[in-house]
Amino acid sequence: MKTKAIRLYGKNDLRLEEFDLPEIQEDEILVRVVSDSICMSSYKAAIQGADHKRVPNDVADNPIIIGHEFCGDIVKVGAKWKDKFKEGSKFGIQPAYGPLQAPGYSFKNIGGDSTYAIVPNCIMEADCLIPYDGDAYYKASLAEPMSCIIAGYHENYHSIYEKHMHEMGIKEGGAVAILAGVGPMGLGAIDYGIHCDRKPSLMVVTDIDQARLDRAASLLTVEEAAKNGVKLIYVNTSSLENPVEYIKSLNDGNGYDDVFVYAPVSALVEQGDALLGEGGCLNFFAGPTKADFSAKFNFYDVHYMFHRITGTSGGNTSDLKEALKLAGEGKINPSIMISHVGGLDSAIETTLNLPNIKGAKKLVYTHVSMPMTAISDFEKLGETDPFFKDLSEICKKHNGIWSTEAEQYLLKNAKKI
Repeated sequence: MKTKAIRLYGKNDLRLEEFDLPEIQEDEILVRVVSDSICMSSYKAAIQGADHKRVPNDVADNPIIIGHEFCGDIVKVGAKWKDKFKEGSKFGIQPAYGPLQAPGYSFKNIGGDSTYAIVPNCIMEADCLIPYDGDAYYKASLAEPMSCIIAGYHENYHSIYEKHMHEMGIKEGGAVAILAGVGPMGLGAIDYGIHCDRKPSLMVVTDIDQARLDRAASLLTVEEAAKNGVKLIYVNTSSLENPVEYIKSLNDGNGYDDVFVYAPVSALVEQGDALLGEGGCLNFFAGPTKADFSAKFNFYDVHYMFHRITGTSGGNTSDLKEALKLAGEGKINPSIMISHVGGLDSAIETTLNLPNIKGAKKLVYTHVSMPMTAISDFEKLGETDPFFKDLSEICKKHNGIWSTEAEQYLLKNAKKI
């Protein structure tokens, strides 16, 4: 079986190549990848090469396939797994099966930026290949980043001093602040926070980009949050003389029970620390690229105010299953995270330039040849291209965002790679 895939050979060295996959063993599964969403973590792996903790040292001689937020169809099932998986069914995947190994970072024959891939036994044994019955591939691709968000909500904790115990999860009915919270992952965090079972009563979301704040407010409205018992407030902190004081004023002058920091900026971490109330927990969600990244943390308040800190990287299998379930039930809408769509031949440039491309998630359809294109540009392109005209009309029907209908149209009509 031949596959086309984007392989990493070293720092900033990504190549789109066609090569032969070996025959699967009885404990492996052959899959056809359909969609993959590009993660900032893939950018970090691409620029760091073998210096990345999950990328093998011999990547120059044994390149790996990048991409870890993917979904597709099961093509062939090894004998060991025939009772559990059926050929022709869809799948989602939890890539973080081990602390330092994962599809998209560590393997020669599996990764999201490929047309076909082989799921090895170690992934299967870890129960990381998950049957998926949804109506769209992209929803399962985005279940992986949603699982990271869900993990963050579950990982926060608060001390029960009398029992010397930690209660896991955000404080139910408490106050949550999400800093730098209207990027793609922040949007998912807002969506989950107002639709999950363990909700805050107040959610304040900050950023310094008004256009992104406006887009977030149009997709995740304060009215929708209120219907679910959450008071949602968007704040542009760029012109505030004292952001901490103002954000606390939105909580009657009090600190926050849970603070999420969604950008690796030292000043933002310190702002999050200053926003914590008694017993509050700060989650440093954003993964930095620099190994010496640091920020000040008030240890007086750790001692006297019981402040806590944690960080999360990836989700586990139960988080991914929760994401798939909530998306399947329509309780969360992964479509709001997508701002750009393209084909496999757009993934190298997009990955290497990801921090410089405005918008939210970039979605790749691996059997398609298409430049990475902003959904907001479909209408203009449609003036001369019927394909984009149709896509634009479909997206307009769905509040300007991606949809199952848009995916089905693209897969049927886009140029094949």
